[in-house]
Amino acid sequence: MPQNWAWVHSAVRQIEADFHRSADTHLNRLDIPGVPRVQLYLKDESTHPTGSLKHRLARSLFLYALCNGWIKEGTPVIEASSGSTAVSEAYFAQVLRLPFIAVMPSGTSLTKIAAIEFYGGRCYLVDDPSAIYSESRRLAKELGGHFMDQFTYAERVMDWRGNNNIAESIFAQMSHEAHPTPRWVVCGAGTGGTSATIGRYCRYLKLATQLCVVDPENSVFYDFYHTRETSLTCPTSSGVEGIGRPRVEPSFIPDVVDRMIRVPNGASYAGLWFLERILGRKCGGSTGCNFYGVCQIMAEMQQSGEAGSIVTLICDAGERYLDTYYNQEWLRQNSDDIQPYLAQLEHFYKTGEWVTPQQVQPTPSARLEHKNGAVLRQQRW
Repeated sequence: MPQNWAWVHSAVRQIEADFHRSADTHLNRLDIPGVPRVQLYLKDESTHPTGSLKHRLARSLFLYALCNGWIKEGTPVIEASSGSTAVSEAYFAQVLRLPFIAVMPSGTSLTKIAAIEFYGGRCYLVDDPSAIYSESRRLAKELGGHFMDQFTYAERVMDWRGNNNIAESIFAQMSHEAHPTPRWVVCGAGTGGTSATIGRYCRYLKLATQLCVVDPENSVFYDFYHTRETSLTCPTSSGVEGIGRPRVEPSFIPDVVDRMIRVPNGASYAGLWFLERILGRKCGGSTGCNFYGVCQIMAEMQQSGEAGSIVTLICDAGERYLDTYYNQEWLRQNSDDIQPYLAQLEHFYKTGEWVTPQQVQPTPSARLEHKNGAVLRQQRW
């Protein structure tokens, strides 16, 4: 057996061993008093070893690259990432003792940068978010490395027919619930890999479940979904790390998506604040975006008298964003006032009605408490 084959076989075995040491992530039910006939479930991807949904993607990207012969012993691995994918890829690079470099926008949270460095990775920051692709290719060529390119390969590295993908896990865990086939699954799109996996899986098993993708501000996916114009671009990056893109990514497959909802960034931030109040824990910005879209769909189901279930994702934990989304001063500088969205979510939570932020007045329980610019834990219901 050629020497490199032996190393590749050993590398694949190490990744598979890491997978078998890990348990599946929890599917948590969250009751919304105003919508008693619709059950909400949150798939908690923050419990992966690297703390996010991207752990699944990173594992599959490494296996795909190894089996294609793109990564060999000592190959430097380079990735264009705003944070969570890079954290997870740094973890697997460390397992295989490979050099890892993450090319990221300069605004990436310091907590994520520290997490990448914790796993032995290096961070290469660029001021222009659109330059992360060209810089990644340049570094890979210069170092004789491999550009992992999650935005191209995310939709194909996951086996969407089964093999423990996230869709298979969700439906297996839902099998004993009152409404085992969800009416909707709601997720965001960064690479598009998760939405492609879920949408394809539902069609492959002939399920009635529909897929809704939420998209934040400063992202082209929503407009691309409606126009199919691949040349769309956005001059700035999304204000919600992990989802939304300034260009149309090859891994985003619009034809497996049944609906898209555009979510204001302030609403995403309000969503994560509100979730902490009713869930008892902090979640990241993409989870807040998911939750805001979920609430809108739940209200529509309530209004039409429809019973059923909805599944969405906790993509990562909020502790990575204490200096951004959970910091009052950062919120003042980077978003519109989130108080109207908090009041909107509180109204929905209590009544099941979806009204615009302008139609409801903030109550004391819907306001943020802060002191000297530092955010404190909100008052519970």
